[in-house]
Amino acid sequence: MAEEAAVRAQADTVRRLKQDKADPDEIAKEVAKLLEMKAQLGEDEGKHKFVLKTPKGTRDYGPKQMAIRERAFNAIISCFKRHGAEVIDTPVFELKETLTGKYGEDSKLIYDLKDQGGELLSLRYDLTVPFARYLAMNKITNIKRYHIAKVYRRDNPAMTRGRYREFYQCDFDIAGRFDPMIPDAECLKIVHEILSDLQLGDFVIKVNDRRILDGMFAVCGVPDSKFRTICSSVDKLDKVPWEEVRSEMVGEKGLSPEAADRIGEYVQLHGGLDLIERLLQDPKLSQNKLAKEGLGDMKLLFEYLTLFGITGKISFDLSLARGLDYYTGVIFEAVLLHQENEHVEEPVSVGSVAGGGRYDGLVGMFDPKGRKVPCVGVSIGIERIFSILEQRLEASEEKIRTTETQVLVASAQKKLLEERLKLISELWDAGIKAEMLYKKNPKLLNQLQYCEDTGIPLVAIVGEQELKDGVVKLRIVATREEVSVRRESLVEEIRIRTS
Repeated sequence: MAEEAAVRAQADTVRRLKQDKADPDEIAKEVAKLLEMKAQLGEDEGKHKFVLKTPKGTRDYGPKQMAIRERAFNAIISCFKRHGAEVIDTPVFELKETLTGKYGEDSKLIYDLKDQGGELLSLRYDLTVPFARYLAMNKITNIKRYHIAKVYRRDNPAMTRGRYREFYQCDFDIAGRFDPMIPDAECLKIVHEILSDLQLGDFVIKVNDRRILDGMFAVCGVPDSKFRTICSSVDKLDKVPWEEVRSEMVGEKGLSPEAADRIGEYVQLHGGLDLIERLLQDPKLSQNKLAKEGLGDMKLLFEYLTLFGITGKISFDLSLARGLDYYTGVIFEAVLLHQENEHVEEPVSVGSVAGGGRYDGLVGMFDPKGRKVPCVGVSIGIERIFSILEQRLEASEEKIRTTETQVLVASAQKKLLEERLKLISELWDAGIKAEMLYKKNPKLLNQLQYCEDTGIPLVAIVGEQELKDGVVKLRIVATREEVSVRRESLVEEIRIRTS
């Protein structure tokens, strides 16, 4: 322990010298000393205790968790494919300059990597910026794509709420010049389909528009230079009360109390088409070109959502701001609602499970000629969804199958290993998912118990008599019923019984 303390003290010395910008020779000398001490410590195996843990904000997924996760992924992917999306993939790290300046105040959460051969790299923060880079680089002006992959954030993790430093995102985006609000409405329909399919409980999809927000800030007296920072304050309204947001705007961000109060009148409004109509008549907002444009498109969006039959779950909410800098038009966020009991008037929100919006300027940032490709997209918050599904399955105590094995090849007598191997090989070659126990002479009871434990529905039993008769005994595990099946019909029989 004394040696480890000495190494820590030496590391502090090096850190202090670097902070004080001391003489480089002196720093080099102390660094060399630190490396020598570390080497000596490493040689002494007994002193070094290896800590077995995953890094902060990450987790392992065992077979049970992966089975739940795959169910969710399959529902999401089948929805994306139903809407005609193609799939792409991009590198897990990008050039640092690709990511810089795209995320507003969240840029501090980007993971930077050490200089690798003259390139400054960062781990991707989301899948949207890499997508925009991909479009600009390949001169693509029209694509409907989905992308499911891990992203990285140097955040303070809250594991119980599904907030990690490494996590999956499931993105669907439509890029290209189209008539207003048609792709935007489809993105909202996709969110509605996925959340309904996963049966997570009641939800609401909040929608707003960046142009309405910017117009609102302008008429409330917010200086242009403060739009984005005030926007990130408003974005906190789903987590903290208005009073706290107001004091942040005034106290920390220097906004006048009058402007903050005017914002307060608007951001507490939410509703549907009626609210849009009312705001189109608002004496201040209707005079602002941006806000009027945004409200006109919002009205159109609600008309399309009515045709899709989903307006019951949509709320036009003026407090929705979504902090990312790249949004230019419609923005939306899906929130799960948690009813405490029947007597509660207002359902309680349990957090965002999907979000997205329109970002028409992002691709142009990467294009050498500044050519814009309008885009709208949605990201499904799979980690939070996964946390909910996991908790629900634990509470229901439902048994989860972690394999897809259709049949176990078993034997009732000794010395039939070769026959089991022959039969299982025939099944594998026919595309049947089959297993057997890795013992020469396993007891039949143990083989049947293995099926009970793992949820395998069928057992194909070979015995001396069956081999003579050219049949296999097929046992249905759930009912314990047994039928004799001709060897040549076995594959077809297994398929019928497990389809």
